Amino acid sequence: MDRLRVIPIRQHGRERLYVCRPDGGHLAWYDPEAGRVDLRSADQEEAVLTALGPFLTGPVSIGPPPVPTPAELARLSLHPDDDLAPNRPGEALLVALDRAPGRAHRRFLRGPDPRRRALDAEQTVGEALDRLEDAGWHTLHSVPLPGGDRIHHLLIGPGGLHAVHTLDAHRQRVSVVDPRVAVGRREPRPLLHRVRADASRASYALTAEVGAVLVVVGASRLTVPAVPRGVRVLTDADVAEPARPGGVLKPADVEALYAMARDRTTWSRV
Repeated sequence: MDRLRVIPIRQHGRERLYVCRPDGGHLAWYDPEAGRVDLRSADQEEAVLTALGPFLTGPVSIGPPPVPTPAELARLSLHPDDDLAPNRPGEALLVALDRAPGRAHRRFLRGPDPRRRALDAEQTVGEALDRLEDAGWHTLHSVPLPGGDRIHHLLIGPGGLHAVHTLDAHRQRVSVVDPRVAVGRREPRPLLHRVRADASRASYALTAEVGAVLVVVGASRLTVPAVPRGVRVLTDADVAEPARPGGVLKPADVEALYAMARDRTTWSRV
């Protein structure tokens, strides 16, 4: 057999070494963290181990690739245009700002474009949620809903599911009196209706209980005289709090729900 090539590839935060034929076909892959070589054909074992020899860091288990789970099969069959997983925090705002970056839309407004502060807030919260991945959590950003609405962030992990709505306060005082939220001197608005509705629509789409979370970003002071019905109100300093409870979902359930949630078509009926 012609000389095999070993190609390092980083996926989902983990490095794998792929053993390839000269024509590029994969014969096996080595996961150093798991200490395992997944081998596509048993009669290639000796050649594969010879190629991997300089890279092996200790004892390894060798065997055929694991059978894909239903969640993995669903992910593999998902069309790239329907996959929400690549969405960045604030994806919808990034697209809107890219399409209309000038001042035309705010001719009659004073000060900077408020969408940019809203984007900063969503990015702050989204990046904090993304850091929970190592603890077994997945986050989807800017999940589109019929009618032009969207869920800012959908958190899925061992502690359950949470629809997270981000509110930019920018050094202003915020008061939450269910269902109204007042930011600075602006007129209070019934934002908690929207937060609960997002969670309810997500519950319907995923046929699972989804908690409602409002994260207030950058407030000089947050006042919540009474706990709102069915909504957890947090500051950006406490954004990881929903991920602390555990033991609600098994890893297989987390992956199955994530596979369903990342499919754009899942949300077309809510």
